[in-house]
Amino acid sequence: MKVRTKAYGDIDIDERQKLMFPDGLFGFENLKDYVLLDGETTPFFWLQSLDSRETAFVLVDPFLFCPDYEMDISDDELAKIGLKSPENMLFFSILTIPADNGPMTANLQGPIIINRDTRLAKQVVLSDTRWKTKHNVQEELAKSKKAPC
Repeated sequence: MKVRTKAYGDIDIDERQKLMFPDGLFGFENLKDYVLLDGETTPFFWLQSLDSRETAFVLVDPFLFCPDYEMDISDDELAKIGLKSPENMLFFSILTIPADNGPMTANLQGPIIINRDTRLAKQVVLSDTRWKTKHNVQEELAKSKKAPC
């Protein structure tokens, strides 16, 4: 399948890279179909809208920089995308990378969860007050290096 992307121009993708967000993403509720692409550098990914070439998000696994991250997601939320077991789930945080070389931040309050089997996905809002929409990734990495193993 040919896809027009913001980051890479026109590329061919495997159908298995397609994701469906039945509720869309917050602020982008009308965009439901996306593809998950590997970033040019590890550990980043791109979430590219199939409906809008200019709509794409940089994603990262939040556990890479915040090992104490916890997501308390209700069974009802998981059921909306057909998830019955955590083994079939992928987690991502949306990154913000400012053009002015400001700090890169991650949205830990609104993670994206993906059912690997059905390729249905959802952005959820966590009620835990430890998690904010703009966590400084470098500060989190520094904290995790100081944490006892």
